[in-house]
Amino acid sequence: MSNVHEQDEYPPAGHGWYVVAVLTVAYIFSFIDRQILSLLVGPIQRDLKVTDTQMGLLGGLAFVVFYTLFGIPMGRLADTKSRRAIIGIGIALWSLMTAACGLTRNFFQLVLMRMGVGVGEATLSPAAYSLIADYFPPNRRSTAMSVYSMGIYIGSGLAFVLGGMIIQLAANQEGYVLPLIGSVRSWQLVFFAVGLPGLLVALLLLTVKEPTRKGGASRGGPSNLPVPVATVGETWAYVRDNRATFLFLNLGIALVTLNSYANSFWVPTMFARRFAWGLGNIGMVYGAIVAIAGTCGVVAGGRLADWWIQRGRADANVRVTWLACLAWLPSGLLYPLAPTGQIAALLLIPTIFFGSMPFGVAPAAIQRMMPNTMRAQATAIYLFVINLIGNGLGPYIVAILTEQVFQDKNSVHRSLWIVGAVSYLSAAVFLGLSLKSYRRSLDYLQRWSQSQEIITNQIAPQ
Repeated sequence: MSNVHEQDEYPPAGHGWYVVAVLTVAYIFSFIDRQILSLLVGPIQRDLKVTDTQMGLLGGLAFVVFYTLFGIPMGRLADTKSRRAIIGIGIALWSLMTAACGLTRNFFQLVLMRMGVGVGEATLSPAAYSLIADYFPPNRRSTAMSVYSMGIYIGSGLAFVLGGMIIQLAANQEGYVLPLIGSVRSWQLVFFAVGLPGLLVALLLLTVKEPTRKGGASRGGPSNLPVPVATVGETWAYVRDNRATFLFLNLGIALVTLNSYANSFWVPTMFARRFAWGLGNIGMVYGAIVAIAGTCGVVAGGRLADWWIQRGRADANVRVTWLACLAWLPSGLLYPLAPTGQIAALLLIPTIFFGSMPFGVAPAAIQRMMPNTMRAQATAIYLFVINLIGNGLGPYIVAILTEQVFQDKNSVHRSLWIVGAVSYLSAAVFLGLSLKSYRRSLDYLQRWSQSQEIITNQIAPQ
């Protein structure tokens, strides 16, 4: 099939980019709600009397266990039901749960609300990646998914900036009295301010059209015809046949994610403890770096991958993740050791730029190697692995190293250095190993699609 004909089967580019914009806004809000906790470590520890290890659990396992457990069934639903409805309901749920964090009075209540945030956010990415794959052909898909992935860094950056601004505005007043709620502290006010606006974003999903599912047949046949829904067993069998690719790619990205979440959660605390920066200043500076450098990095990764794909390099998405991992090492290993906060902030710019590059192209790689009826489930498996390892363990490992190994709260930077060195060096090995197996998986998809088309033609009525 020619490229022109292949692209004609997809919806108009204008509407495709509108859908990406809506999904990106949703992703921005999900990361604001997910990351805001990291700026509030000090105030929450003061009021709820929790330790670094408990904060690591709140930032990691309390959220990620339910995020990952619900992700796989949500992926199954996204392969069979309305993806826009799934996302809309999820946005409303996690927004309400984030706002409810502002109602908590103890550690256990906050854990329960963070679990609810995880359940809601589990609905988004499997369905969103599947939608984008049906709006864009393969040679433009990496850029589209990278634009969507900008939400990670815009959302995280805004969480720090807005959180810092609210904290600065509330610095002169310890408590507030709100109608129907009563007395709250300033950190509780932050949860209300970032959670409730998400309900408006849920309504935006009503403007998104559910596209025809594509990619169920071979490249040589009509890929937009209805295809049978893949069972869970069929999906797992397909994953098992491509287990080397799933193992190396998912573990590699999981280790990159581990360091990313460790940094996002503990870098603000590092600036506060080591350099005595105020939370408002940390939020503005670190938030701006995350939003700008992260956004530029994730889009650059997608553009580079699409450029390579258009020139015939089939493994472009995986290759970009591997090269970005190597490029991260110099600045990533230097910033925790910087003697001043200003130097650390400058070194964080290239660190976050290269660290963000894999997060658009890695899911694009998963989408490209899977049949349409298995894409959301494969994405859910990918998200299960990277979040259980990355989000679940990243913040927690830094806390354990700081409290149990160094036994010094001012050694957060040493813990971050160890986590960064081990995770990125290991990730570089796994991602390098995944290059060859990924090319084999693309060949496997072509053979599988051709065999499915033959079977479909044999059973089709004459």
